[in-house]
Amino acid sequence: MAVFDTPQEAFGILRPVCVQLTKVQTTENVERLQAQLQMVGDSALQELQEYVLFPLRFTLKTPGPKRESLVQSVVQCITFILSTTCVKKQDLVQELFSELCLCLSSPSGLQPPAPLSEELKLTVIQALHVLMHSAYGDIILTLYQPSTLPHLGFAVSLLLALAEKEQAKQIKLAALKCLQVLILQCDCLEHHRLLDTVETRQCGNLFASFLPGISIALSRVITGDIKQGHMVTVSAIKLFYHTVSLVMADEQLATITKDEEKPSVEKSRLSELVVHRGPDWVKSTADKLSLLIHKIVEFASLHPHWKVRMELVKLVHHLMLKCSQSLVESVGHLLKALVGLVNDESNEVQSKCHEILRSTAELRTVAENRALADILSENLHSLATALPRLMNSQDDQGKFSTLSLLLGSLKLLGPKVNIVLNSAAHLQRLSKALMQVLELDVADVKIVEERCWGPESSLGEPSDSLQHGLQEGKCQKKHFRFFIDERIFLLIQQVCRVLGYYGNLYLLVDHFMGLYRESVVYRKQAAMVLNELITGAAGLGVDVLHERETTVSTEDLKGTIMSILEDYTDQANWYLTTSVGTEGTSNELTVKHSRAHAIPGGAQSSSLISSFSPSSDPRPTIRSMNSNIWQICIQLEGVGSFAYVLRKEFRLLLTSVLYPVLEKAGDSTLLISQTAIGTMVDVCHACDYDSVQNLINANSDYLVNGISLNLRRVAHQPHASRVLEAMLRHSDASLLPLVEDVIRDVLSALDQFYDDRASSFLGVLSTLVAALVQWFVVVKGKEHPQKQNLEQQSSTSCQKQGKGSVITPMVQEVEQFFLDYIKQKQIAEGNLPAMEEEEEEVQDLPPEPEMNDTGAEGETPLPAHAQIAKDVMERCIHLLSDKSLRVRLKVLDVLEFCVTALHLHENHLLPMAHRAWPVLVTRLINDDPLAVLRAFKAPVSARAGPVYSHTLAFKLQLAVLQGLGSLCEKLDLGESDLNKVADACVIYLSAKQPVKLQEAARSVFLHLMCVDPMLPGSF
Repeated sequence: MAVFDTPQEAFGILRPVCVQLTKVQTTENVERLQAQLQMVGDSALQELQEYVLFPLRFTLKTPGPKRESLVQSVVQCITFILSTTCVKKQDLVQELFSELCLCLSSPSGLQPPAPLSEELKLTVIQALHVLMHSAYGDIILTLYQPSTLPHLGFAVSLLLALAEKEQAKQIKLAALKCLQVLILQCDCLEHHRLLDTVETRQCGNLFASFLPGISIALSRVITGDIKQGHMVTVSAIKLFYHTVSLVMADEQLATITKDEEKPSVEKSRLSELVVHRGPDWVKSTADKLSLLIHKIVEFASLHPHWKVRMELVKLVHHLMLKCSQSLVESVGHLLKALVGLVNDESNEVQSKCHEILRSTAELRTVAENRALADILSENLHSLATALPRLMNSQDDQGKFSTLSLLLGSLKLLGPKVNIVLNSAAHLQRLSKALMQVLELDVADVKIVEERCWGPESSLGEPSDSLQHGLQEGKCQKKHFRFFIDERIFLLIQQVCRVLGYYGNLYLLVDHFMGLYRESVVYRKQAAMVLNELITGAAGLGVDVLHERETTVSTEDLKGTIMSILEDYTDQANWYLTTSVGTEGTSNELTVKHSRAHAIPGGAQSSSLISSFSPSSDPRPTIRSMNSNIWQICIQLEGVGSFAYVLRKEFRLLLTSVLYPVLEKAGDSTLLISQTAIGTMVDVCHACDYDSVQNLINANSDYLVNGISLNLRRVAHQPHASRVLEAMLRHSDASLLPLVEDVIRDVLSALDQFYDDRASSFLGVLSTLVAALVQWFVVVKGKEHPQKQNLEQQSSTSCQKQGKGSVITPMVQEVEQFFLDYIKQKQIAEGNLPAMEEEEEEVQDLPPEPEMNDTGAEGETPLPAHAQIAKDVMERCIHLLSDKSLRVRLKVLDVLEFCVTALHLHENHLLPMAHRAWPVLVTRLINDDPLAVLRAFKAPVSARAGPVYSHTLAFKLQLAVLQGLGSLCEKLDLGESDLNKVADACVIYLSAKQPVKLQEAARSVFLHLMCVDPMLPGSF
């Protein structure tokens, strides 16, 4: 704490110490002086400033070598004095400035920074920093005169050398901070005197002499080793743009007149150092700075630390704001840096870039500046030319940066982007680059392998959950050949949408449709681009900086979409081979043989088509099938995107679009069917349909008409059954009355084409009867809710009574059957009294009316769903003997659902079951390896190891054993038949058998005991 606040008291304690230091320059004397200074007040020290500084300055000026510890102590003491006082004399500021700089200089003068210790260097730099802040008022401007140029140049060269060559991070940072103070651009919290226009121009004239050296040295620091730390790079970038803006500011250069170009300097040698900022000098300097700015932008935009990238954004903003005219040649590099960081991984950098870009767009800096617009157009031309090469040679990060630059340039140009698009050569390069980078990886075999199995997998609630999942992520995830980073695909989407937003839509669609038709190699990529172009043209999901000049009308969008959809749903592009070995593949190939040759293109495209076209290769490869699958999926996604663009206007296009989409919803390839379902969900949302069921039911009239027409020419339209199958899977019971006639057509077609189309027709019939079971079958004694809702309008009470009249007599009949059996057995043994016989006769009378009632019900017409199930069962029984195992398995599935649908109508079910039984028995005793009874080879399973439980034979054995007991019990077999079953099953009770087979065999004998309790006694 200060003790001496008056100059007299302070002088009394300081004089002895100062005199001693003047006589003997030692570190101890300096430290003693500094200790005494701690007890002097600031006001007293201000009065004694020059007196106290004298011995310290005298120590520095003493000729001869000095110990570094002494110099460091002296500089630290000077720093303390300057930090608590103000320098009010011009000569003192200049002399102290020179003396401190000499502490860093080399005695030889060859190397500006002397080989001193890091501590001393840091101390001197801090002293210079404090000196610049301690200069009072206008005193600091005495350093910025033409006569002081040598002193300034010496200090600048020293500090630049320290910033560039020193290894210590603290020294680098301190030197850069001191340089920033030296150019009067300090950003500390202390109050600084603001320079007026004349003073700013005077400083600009002086530092114009140092601009080449400062800019070159700082560029080396910025692009130096990354190990120097991000703070050094940030400080160097900040110093760079402050120095450049001080010298090259448009406002300053505009006020320089002919008379002021050559300032008067007394000494001739000094006049050689002064730079005249005339037009020639400005142009020459701007060209050289352009090279340095390009170098800095290339390095800093890829720097791993976000603060460096943020400082680069500030550099761009600062120079664009103050030097856009003088540095017009560098504007392209500056904008490149800015737009390249728009999609930076750092949110802070992103938001800053967007803020600057929007302010640039609002100020019309580019749109109204012909020179800047020309530069951006030229840069876009160059980028479009190099884009194919860059997309082929760069890694993911490089592609991301290049595409970010492309996207930002398009956004800044806005409507002027057509300058580039109108050039056929550049549009061709741009499109080919997009085609190249969007090439899909179609080598994954899982795409072909994933199939849709079973009609029940998409019925009812599972469909809703699937639709919900597709609503979460509308597009299927794609794997691209030349990049992995998903951000690249999002960038490409934005590029295409911005092109559609600002560009000539007709020109772009025509160009990419040409690529779509040119070759199958470009077809998937062109379809992706077209989908995004239309989305961008509608202004959906596109991020732009300013509005376009004219908006595309709905009628123009509708016409363009109709043209694209016409190509998408063309048979040559819609019915592609997606699997091999399935029924109807050969017919598809035959149908498409003539279509493939209609695709336009040169010799190269023809060869590509021949290599990919299914017509040229009867056994298509995995790659070609995967390519076809993705093409169909992308086209389906396009349908969904177009629906969002047109909204309710898209309803007018459903008559030509919904039928093909439903065809793909019934496709056996999982990826295609999921995408088609997602497309239907998109159409529902866009066209204000409540659900997919509502969509199908509202358009069922023309769907049914299309199915009926195509069923009459199955050879040319083999997928009509898929549409009906998809309608049944994704609708409810209210659809049944609308499709009854179509179901009759399917059954008729099955009769005509059972030899080669049985599998596809059985698929839709399986879906049909599965839907009937779900919609109408009684579950645990209660009607299915869909059936109740459907039949509520006619007679709900009658249906409930009918239901009771069906179920109750069945139970009573079974019970009466067993009572009669017991009575008859007792009568046969002579154990029944005569009175009981009379009572039995009396009890036998009431069931007669019930039998009549039952007979009357048998004459009642079947409900529509039961009649359909009966008709399906009649058509399928004879197919049980088909030579194809796949057909036989599908028939068994259909019969299972038919029996379930007819189980309440025994008068109709039992005759059908009687007709089917002989064929089923034939299947059971068939010598086919997959026939069930071949699994009854007990010795094999008894000797097998643990792997046997995974074989088909084990599964067949287990299935037969699990169902054999209940079957024998229901058939009420005789003793000889029961013995045969028991003989066949007893060996499965062995401990050597697998445990599951033992349990299944035990269940068989439990059922046999219910039929004949004495049976186990014979074993």
